Amino acid sequence: MSTTTVLGVDPGSRVTGLGIVASKGSQLQHCYSESIRTGDGSLGERLAVIYSAVSDAITRYRPDSIAIEQVFVSKNPRSALVLGHARGSAVLAAVHHQLPMAEYSALEIKRAVVGTGSASKTQVQHMVRVLLNLQRKPPLDASDGLACAICHIHTASGLDRITGVRQVISS
Repeated sequence: MSTTTVLGVDPGSRVTGLGIVASKGSQLQHCYSESIRTGDGSLGERLAVIYSAVSDAITRYRPDSIAIEQVFVSKNPRSALVLGHARGSAVLAAVHHQLPMAEYSALEIKRAVVGTGSASKTQVQHMVRVLLNLQRKPPLDASDGLACAICHIHTASGLDRITGVRQVISS
């Protein structure tokens, strides 16, 4: 049974959560997590920090794929636009490193990790700690990155099982 490693990204213009989770069968293992603080520079400088952090994590840990949380529509169009730029920096890093990429909504991530799409950030944080058998709760943004990776592992695992069933039936 092979190990699959996924980099999860929770993009933010001020804080971006990164988390890498390895999966072997049904076992999940925490490899890395961090909350990337972009500082108070210009938008371009903050986007460069995100791009560099995602690229560095890819180079250092060599994940098999990347999962990125989708941008939600905000009441404030400017905030949504800036968040989209932050997400774009992470997408660019994935493309630059030729990593397969998947996108998940916050609702999908919460359902995959907690079991309900209405879960709070602290409920997600708690379940990430439990699922990865961590001694301490990771910071909220880092736990969101880890949750995104866990969501992708669970979703991809389910799709593999469905594909396997289809292959057996069609054989």
